[in-house]
Amino acid sequence: MRPDHPGARRALSQQRRTIVEERGSAVVDFVLVGALLTLFFMAIVQLTLVLHVRNTLIDAAASGAGYGALADRTAADARARTAELIRTSLNSEFSGDIVSADVIVDGIPTLEVTVKAPLPVVGLIGPSGLLEVKGHAALSS
Repeated sequence: MRPDHPGARRALSQQRRTIVEERGSAVVDFVLVGALLTLFFMAIVQLTLVLHVRNTLIDAAASGAGYGALADRTAADARARTAELIRTSLNSEFSGDIVSADVIVDGIPTLEVTVKAPLPVVGLIGPSGLLEVKGHAALSS
């Protein structure tokens, strides 16, 4: 088509209208995609924090049980050691509910340390008592 043809002028006019109508859409696309990616990234960070807290509590419970199972220690020593490890690693909110008991696991006398702690939903803040972990250690005869 020649540039002076009426159809060519109409197509050029329509193309200019399309460009004007889409002006600024890249900014909107960037904001929408950026917000979605940020939300996704923060969810991954929070999941990582939850797993870190859970693994730290499991390790503290197992270490406390091992400490309490020594020949000259008691279940109270296991609770105190577990609370100390949790306070050192996380904070005192996570060491509020610690229970130790003598149990039999597969016929072996065992010291069990149970920790109930808040489940971190936003940072380290969350509803208490939802995260429960246990640590075990065989008792010496």
